[in-house]
Amino acid sequence: MESSKALFLAIFISAIAFHSRSVDANFVKSTYFSWGSHHSSITNNGNDLQLVLDRSSGSGIQTKKAFLFGSMEMQIKLVPGNSAGTVTAYYMSSTGDKHDEIDFEFLGNSSGQPYTIHTNIYTQGIGNREQQFHPWFDPTADFHNYTIHWNPTTVVWYVDSLPIRVFRNYQSEGIPYPNQQAMRAYSSLWNADDWATQGGRVKIEWNSSPFTASYRDFRARACKWNGPISASQCGSQTAANWWTSPAYNQLSYAKQGQMKWVRDNYMIYDYCQDTKRFNGQMPPECFKPQY
Repeated sequence: MESSKALFLAIFISAIAFHSRSVDANFVKSTYFSWGSHHSSITNNGNDLQLVLDRSSGSGIQTKKAFLFGSMEMQIKLVPGNSAGTVTAYYMSSTGDKHDEIDFEFLGNSSGQPYTIHTNIYTQGIGNREQQFHPWFDPTADFHNYTIHWNPTTVVWYVDSLPIRVFRNYQSEGIPYPNQQAMRAYSSLWNADDWATQGGRVKIEWNSSPFTASYRDFRARACKWNGPISASQCGSQTAANWWTSPAYNQLSYAKQGQMKWVRDNYMIYDYCQDTKRFNGQMPPECFKPQY
């Protein structure tokens, strides 16, 4: 009976979710290999990307331009089979010791076990804001859209257009928010078997290598950074800055319902519930409404 209810709810959520549209993008024009180019590839006239991890190296890309506010979309098909110990990372980050960062990390697992969708956010060099989920689909069987939406009031993580997490701007109350530093988008595939799978207890099975993550339809619908003046230009409420419109300041009731479904059924860790880790001194944003 419970499984039937879960299936019905999944179908209902899928029906009301707006599906991510196919986007026109080109990895050659937008990105470059920052490492591991010797065994990775861009194909299909620059529209498809494959990152590879083997005994010699992992691999990674980053955008040529930096941005402040907007949406980063990527369709990814994760490493299939025994992916234990591997991490496919997709994130935005500034540079320096006090950097800002918004993360998706996909932690591999043994064959038949679910991936972990690991999310985090750093402000002024401080992270420790992890939330983790199991996917409600097989992320290795097909491409799925992972979007980071970031504007002056909120950061939202989306999976196939379903919001899974929100981090709101409470800077006026002393909680740092990423709104002054330009970020580039990055993605990488690397060996993290010292921590990624069951706390490092399950190691990479190198006999299964090379490991490959596949990408398509990268799109940066975001404000290009042109120096410090961009902090005000990219954050101003103008028609061109669509990300600052009121529609993106707060999740709709439908979107809140979708997120509640994901979090009720597929969240496996929330730092705001980990009182032991913080010895009862919880981060201040944990007491604030996020959506």
